[in-house]
Amino acid sequence: MISRDEIILDYLERLAYAPYPVQEEALYAWAASEQGVLLSAPTGTGKTLVAEAAVYEGLRTGKSVYYSTPLIALTDQKLIELQDTVERWGYERDTVGLVTGHRTVNPNAPIKVVVAEVLLNRLLHPEAYDFANVGAVVMDEFHNFNEPQRGIVWELALSLLPAHVRVMLLSATVGAASEFVNWMARSLDRRVTLVEGRERKVPLHFHWVGDELLPDFVESIARGEDTRRRTPLLIFCFDREICWVTADVLKGRDVFVEGQRKALLDRLESFDFSVGSGNKLRTFLTRGIGIHHAGLLPRYRRVVEMLFQEKLLPVCVCTETLAAGINLPARSVILTTLVKGPRDKKKLIDPSAAQQMFGRAGRPQFDTEGHVFAMAHEDDVKLFRWKEKYDSIPEDTKDPGLMKAKKALLKKKPTRRANFTYWNADQFTKLQTAPPARLASKGRLTWRWLGFLLEANPAVEPIRQVIRRRLMDLPTIEGEIKRLTRMLVTLSHMGVVLLDPPPPKSWLDAIKPAGSSAGAAAVDPADAAAPPDDDEDDAEPSTAASPTSTTDLLGRLKLGEHVGATVAAATAKAAGKNAPAFTEPYDVITATPTPRLKDLMVFRAVHPLYGLFLMDYLAKAEDHELVQILESLLEMPGSVAKSLRVPWPDDLPPGRLALEVVDPAILTRGLAAHEDLYPPSDQSDLPPEMRKYPVPLAQKVRMLFESEIDHAGGLFITPVWGIGDLLNHGGDFDKFVRSRDLLKQEGIFFKHVLRMILLCEEFAQLTPKDVNRDEWQTRLRSIAAVLTTACRTVDPQSTDEILEELVDQI
Repeated sequence: MISRDEIILDYLERLAYAPYPVQEEALYAWAASEQGVLLSAPTGTGKTLVAEAAVYEGLRTGKSVYYSTPLIALTDQKLIELQDTVERWGYERDTVGLVTGHRTVNPNAPIKVVVAEVLLNRLLHPEAYDFANVGAVVMDEFHNFNEPQRGIVWELALSLLPAHVRVMLLSATVGAASEFVNWMARSLDRRVTLVEGRERKVPLHFHWVGDELLPDFVESIARGEDTRRRTPLLIFCFDREICWVTADVLKGRDVFVEGQRKALLDRLESFDFSVGSGNKLRTFLTRGIGIHHAGLLPRYRRVVEMLFQEKLLPVCVCTETLAAGINLPARSVILTTLVKGPRDKKKLIDPSAAQQMFGRAGRPQFDTEGHVFAMAHEDDVKLFRWKEKYDSIPEDTKDPGLMKAKKALLKKKPTRRANFTYWNADQFTKLQTAPPARLASKGRLTWRWLGFLLEANPAVEPIRQVIRRRLMDLPTIEGEIKRLTRMLVTLSHMGVVLLDPPPPKSWLDAIKPAGSSAGAAAVDPADAAAPPDDDEDDAEPSTAASPTSTTDLLGRLKLGEHVGATVAAATAKAAGKNAPAFTEPYDVITATPTPRLKDLMVFRAVHPLYGLFLMDYLAKAEDHELVQILESLLEMPGSVAKSLRVPWPDDLPPGRLALEVVDPAILTRGLAAHEDLYPPSDQSDLPPEMRKYPVPLAQKVRMLFESEIDHAGGLFITPVWGIGDLLNHGGDFDKFVRSRDLLKQEGIFFKHVLRMILLCEEFAQLTPKDVNRDEWQTRLRSIAAVLTTACRTVDPQSTDEILEELVDQI
């Protein structure tokens, strides 16, 4: 049998160019390590070359390999890259496959490219997926372990991997990596070799630009011979609207190299820009300026990506999400600001996000160096230029003309704006030198994960042990343990589980909500954005777990070193954030599922408790009420939601559900007065701060839910009237976005509609009480059919692709 050393040497001979030191070190470590490697190195250091060694080894030894990534976009990209690579090695392209929930490419291929959730789902179902012939698992972008919403997926997958499967963990630079490796050895009994790199193959040069405005500066760095020119260039903005504004101020500038514009114009003829914002985008593209953000239809984002990758587009204005996803190779990047956030609460950007953007500069095999530019605010540029002129006149001048000129300049001194957050060169330096973040357990136990674990084994103590072994500090661990008990009592209150011993009265009283209000309730940030475990753990059709095959699951979940008996001492001061004050100790021994648990587990795209609650109310919902409630469950950015406000009752009258069920319940419980729910439409005699607005139906239903159920944070709704209005437009997507002035946000609404399609399918799996199942399903699927046609009309390729992607995510 060929040795791993021989395989790596053979692999090295196949490379088109010699690896640089950190790559070579990682390759030899992979050959020598029995259990795996953690490679921590800056973005742009060629970690993919190291990952492909694991793929090559699998092909040479006849072992299967899983290549997992955190994003669908990266998964699709890796599929194509690896197919190209294995073909270059002399293997068939179909030796590489892709597996998702509703899309498969060569699913039985030995090399499987998957999102992290697919890998975890298979590990959770050992009776259905055999890992005996799996030789290695590559976890790309492993620094996502730190993500509050997604990190637990990586954590669980690592814990459940069989001992014989070697791991290759590829990460951007992380802090205290040796501590993490030690934690893996202690907690997971997995000893991996750490390889750390600090230097990039293409070094970066950082430049603070305090004396030029963006249009002049971009034009200046786009000129000259290739060695002087700084394009292709990515310009990062933190707001979709600012991307359009930035592109507009650049469109009159010459950013092309010789012959590039004609080639670009010829290429543009092959694309259709007739829908939505296409004509506006095409205008910018003809000037060499691309735009890339979620507000664009996916079809147009693909055009921008192709043109940039084909080196026809010298400039792309984009949001920071591009830095963590699509690979657009650039020589330079520009940050137009160093702060982000709400208008009156802007803060310096996170160092990790900044370094991710920095890392997009400098293309291996194309550039010898990359450049990162940070622009000062235009107010500071004007102040800088003024100071240069003012200081050029000596203070002690005796020349009357110069004295007069200096005095006149002083009167014209530019000023900074009040209550505005500026940034400076020192902060730019701080972002460059900030230490990388440490890896830590941040994902929380969610309702779906808890349901799955209880279905496998109703014993609660093993779940507590899982929590105690996580890579967290003691107060956080104990807060999570208390939150676990709180969640179990809520599930008992809803009839989802039977607790032994039953909860004492103090705990039942403690979880009774104090009431609700018409305003938005506080949302726990850890759960506010639909945790991946609630919406992504079934990345392919789930195989039902039988008790006999999964009762040992908790024993396999070694999620951290056991902290021992000292944990108990910390219990009293570890009440979780927003947790109620419980008056007596209570430890659940078992939580035995009832048939309602299976109903709870149906809900993946929404808060499961809320989904279950809604099924008791939707029987009387008229069509417009049903659409309002379901649409409110989908996240919607405020910039789009403000254009989709729910109409006043005069224009959208309340239906049976509101008048016969919801309103009476709210009034009876004293949650609001009638004048709060239905204020007069004419309030012109009142000052703006005293005017009231009707409470949307979706918010009313949430008020009822929160008056009954302690949901432990995480319920997020956005009452809007977009889907309903689109249906009123006959499903004409283009006509709708034009009527609502959403051309610059059409990509956001496009994905919103696709999520609604899947949400209808999700709610069709259960039936409200006293409703005919066939009629209920027909009602929901009729809505979904109109919406599907609406999306396919404007972007057929993306409609099918994104529906598949969203299924994977829920």
